Order: sequence, then structure tokens, then C-alpha cells
Amino acid sequence: MPMQPPVPILRSFDKTAARAFYVDFLGFEIEFEHRFDESAPLYLSIRRDGCALHVSEHHGDATPGSAMRIEMDDVHAYCRDLNAKQYKNARSGVQRQPWGFDDMKIDDPAGNHLIFCTRV
Repeated sequence: MPMQPPVPILRSFDKTAARAFYVDFLGFEIEFEHRFDESAPLYLSIRRDGCALHVSEHHGDATPGSAMRIEMDDVHAYCRDLNAKQYKNARSGVQRQPWGFDDMKIDDPAGNHLIFCTRV
């Protein structure tokens, strides 16, 4: 039976900051939002192209400070696009890695590390 790519769950503490970062800055679209009731933590599903992520305020869903690599076609163009937005909490650059990738590391508001990368 074929499997689909895994969907990482990232910890979040502030729904407003998470939306501003993932949707407004990185350009992800919200697939769904879920709360068990009005006072419950938010669980958010987001997607950009083939990359799906879940962002959760639920204690125990994930550990802050997690890291992930997200491969893409042109990390240099994405870096230019992001820096043009002048997001107050990130001014990223791309670094060539000895293992054959150009990497752009960005930390989200909860301290998770997203490394967008392109194979060279």
C-alpha cells in the first residue's frame, strides 16, 4: 500500500504570530483550523505547493525547537521574495553547504527551525 509524505507537526504558542509567519510571510495557505471549543488550543493545517505542515498549540503535540528541511526548486528566488517583504523578525540569506545544497534557515515564532534548501 503506497504511503504519502509525512506531515510534520510544529509547536506554536501564539496563533497570531504563527499565522503572520506561515501565511503572510512564508506564503502558506490554511487548509483547516480546529479547536475542540472556543478556549481550546488551535490546531492548524497549512500548505504551500507540495509542502504540508501542521502547527499546534496543544501541549505534547511537538517540541519547540524542532528542525526540518524543505527541499525546493530555487531557494535563492524564495529568499529574495521573503526579504522583499521586510518581515521584522527574519532577514534570511542562503549558504552553500559542503553536502551539495544551498540552505536558507528561518526560525518561526516558537523557535522551530525551517531550512529551505535547493540541491546544487
